[in-house]
Amino acid sequence: MCTYSTEKVALARSSGKTRDGWQPMNEATVYYDHPVHAPDAHTVNIDFLGREPGSRVAVELSLESARDLLAALEVTVERAAHH
Repeated sequence: MCTYSTEKVALARSSGKTRDGWQPMNEATVYYDHPVHAPDAHTVNIDFLGREPGSRVAVELSLESARDLLAALEVTVERAAHH
């Protein structure tokens, strides 16, 4: 079931690799919805958006993959904060 819940996050000093090469990424949008390409009925989707038209990096994650990514991000950020 789609939650229609969308979270937007402003990004500072971030980059993403697009078809045109590396671009500054200014915003991330996270939502749970029907995927375009992934085989699941619903996925956690993350769109990283830049300033330039077309500078978008999109990711569709299964719930399991989203949980694993979240856990890895938490560990990495905590380690970096104490380094």
